[in-house]
Amino acid sequence: MSIAITPHLNFRGTARAALEHYRDAFGGDLSIVTHAQSYGTTDPAEADLVGWGQVEAPSGFRIMAYDVPAERDHHPGVAPSFVSARGTDAEELVAAWAVLAEGGTIVSPLEPSQWSPLSGMLQDRFGITWVLDVAVAWS
Repeated sequence: MSIAITPHLNFRGTARAALEHYRDAFGGDLSIVTHAQSYGTTDPAEADLVGWGQVEAPSGFRIMAYDVPAERDHHPGVAPSFVSARGTDAEELVAAWAVLAEGGTIVSPLEPSQWSPLSGMLQDRFGITWVLDVAVAWS
């Protein structure tokens, strides 16, 4: 048995744009089920919002997201979490970093660190904090 951990991100009306952005950064397939399809929502303001969405890439990258319905409380950034994207291909991480950084804020630059030949942290334009690094073997 194996367990895969997939971050599931909550947005208010921007889940589709965020998932498209992450697909552009990491590649893969985008799947979206709308509020109308998943919850039977008939309110035109929310019917086309993301009830469940996912980006899944052959590399193993996977992330899920949805738009929190208006009747639910939602305070982005109050209890932030990091999404860690760790890989073995520095070029792939550099390319993803470039896309994620568009309109975002660099927390720590993508550069060599004590634990990795390449590591950095940024907050993307959707308020999600990403840590990207090249994995190394620990003994």
